[in-house]
This record gives sequence, structure tokens and C-alpha cells, in this order.
Amino acid sequence: MASFKFPVFLFISSLFLHASLAEIICEDLPKDVCAFSIASSGKRCLLETAVQRDGNVEYQCRTSEVVVERMAEYIESDECVRACGVDRNSIGISSDSLLEPQLTAKLCAPPCYQKCPNIVDLYFNLAAGEGVFLPDLCDAQRTNPRRTMFELLSSGAAPGPVSSEPGSLVGEAPAPAPL
Repeated sequence: MASFKFPVFLFISSLFLHASLAEIICEDLPKDVCAFSIASSGKRCLLETAVQRDGNVEYQCRTSEVVVERMAEYIESDECVRACGVDRNSIGISSDSLLEPQLTAKLCAPPCYQKCPNIVDLYFNLAAGEGVFLPDLCDAQRTNPRRTMFELLSSGAAPGPVSSEPGSLVGEAPAPAPL
């Protein structure tokens, strides 16, 4: 009889565990895991600042309109944050960081590019919004980092979002190819 009780206990426990697991809602995330997370809806979370009535600045996690095609309910690991050289305290989502040679070098390095698809997807789409193909940027980064920054800076005016969805921050672009 004892051998029967254990599997039943495990089954019932798994039901309670499943029921206790909640959806990921950006507004419910603490600020230290907000950036680089993806809500259950598939939309990216981003850290924003808000000025309170007393003048103090408070950080809040918000849901962006940027939809991730192949991921949902995802909180980026500390390992990937370190490997890719990104900062969880980043405010908003911007392609400006692609101009930082240290970030581009880490982003294009195998520990990030091959093992952190969420961060790579984000920067792939940010680069595409600037008219830059991330795999080409990474190839240039490996061969001539100074030229990479020059090409990115001289790419001219970036086209608008490819997406027809109003309020979309980044248009859709093809997925990055593995290196």
C-alpha cells in the first residue's frame, strides 16, 4: 500500500505546484530581473523610470509592445547577462549600445552568441532596425572592430519599423544564423 501512496502524493503535489506557478507579468517583476525578460504574452519587459509626486525617481518594470516570436515566459539568466555584457539596469530598449565596442565584442563572442538566444534575438532586431545585419556586424567585429563602428555610424538614416503593428518599437527580422 505504501508504494501506491507515494506516486499519488507526487501527482497531487505536481498539481499544486502547477497551480502555484503564475504567469510572468512584467509589471509584477522586481527591477533586478526585469530587463531581458519576456512576459507570458511573449512581449519583452523593459525597465523604465517614473518620477513620484515627491520628486523621487522610481524604477518600474513595464511591458513593451515588442513581441518575441519564439519565446515566452522567460527570465534571462545571470550567466547570459554576464556573457553578453549587458546591464539589467538598462532603461528602455535602444540600439545605441551597439556603438559600444565592448558590448559588441561580448555579444558576438561564442559564450553569448551561441548560448543566449534571447539577448541575441533582441540585439539582432535592434541592429536590423538600424539597417545592420548582426551576423555581418559580428564578422566585422572579429576581423576589424574599428571598421565595425565606422560602418554602423555611417549607415545613414535608419528605416522605420518593418512591422505594420502600431506602436511597435522594432520590426520583424529573420532569426540570427548560428555561427
